[in-house]
Amino acid sequence: MSAKSNDTLPPLPAPLAVPVADSHTHLDMQSGTVEEALEKAAKAGVTTVVQVGCDIDGSRWAAETAARHGNVHAAVALHPNEAPRIVHGDPVEGTSRRAEARPGGGDAALDEALAEIDRLAGLDQVRAVGETGLDHFRTGPEGVAAQERSFRAHIEIAKRHGKALVIHDRDAHADVLRILAEEGAPERTVFHCYSGDADMARICADAGYFMSFAGNVTFKNAQPLRDALAVAPLELVLVETDAPFLTPAPYRGRPNAPYLIPVTVRAMAAVRGIDEDAMSQAIASNTARAFDY
Repeated sequence: MSAKSNDTLPPLPAPLAVPVADSHTHLDMQSGTVEEALEKAAKAGVTTVVQVGCDIDGSRWAAETAARHGNVHAAVALHPNEAPRIVHGDPVEGTSRRAEARPGGGDAALDEALAEIDRLAGLDQVRAVGETGLDHFRTGPEGVAAQERSFRAHIEIAKRHGKALVIHDRDAHADVLRILAEEGAPERTVFHCYSGDADMARICADAGYFMSFAGNVTFKNAQPLRDALAVAPLELVLVETDAPFLTPAPYRGRPNAPYLIPVTVRAMAAVRGIDEDAMSQAIASNTARAFDY
């Protein structure tokens, strides 16, 4: 977050001529109502969003919201940092952004939580299982086993229900790729907020994994992300906000929301050397294919 951080919402950007989807957002963490957020996004040419759950309550909320709005699709999961909280029953360092400490804990508690994610994953309006994966930045060695067990379970749930898998990968590239290879990745796998370099982008491309780029691709210190975007096959590229986080430059540090997607799309088009309509058309087609809507 920049030194100029404030709570003022950035202005509405010029709308995209070709509508796109925000492939990863957290409407439940944003100000205002869902209806207001969707209306404002539509004014910017963002006509579809994927609402992502990070824990049981958030996943239920995502499914309920998607059931009420045809242009909202749900993703359900236990965030990687949520699994250690559940197992240990106390606030393990670096747990999920919305989780509370869980009483009791243990493997049985994690099994119970995974069973609820499994149930939610079977709903029609739930198009993905995620965000799941590994986070070695916020969870230390004591949380690795719980994260890996949860990740493997989510992979199995996604495959059994025929849903996309949405990956959270922070400082864990090699282990995420290893576990996907060991378990066998679902047919449609999305690296949310892609954070690897160009070499990893080539590995993901060979495996057919989608790579979703967020507002941090616009940051001055994010040249490795731009290098990855430059080599990623256009047919595997998505865009997201991860709102209210990762607001694109020049609004870094202010609240993010789906209506700001055009800022990132235009930056991505510049990296690829194509016009924004071509970038938008590719993103729209790819997102519909990734989430099967």
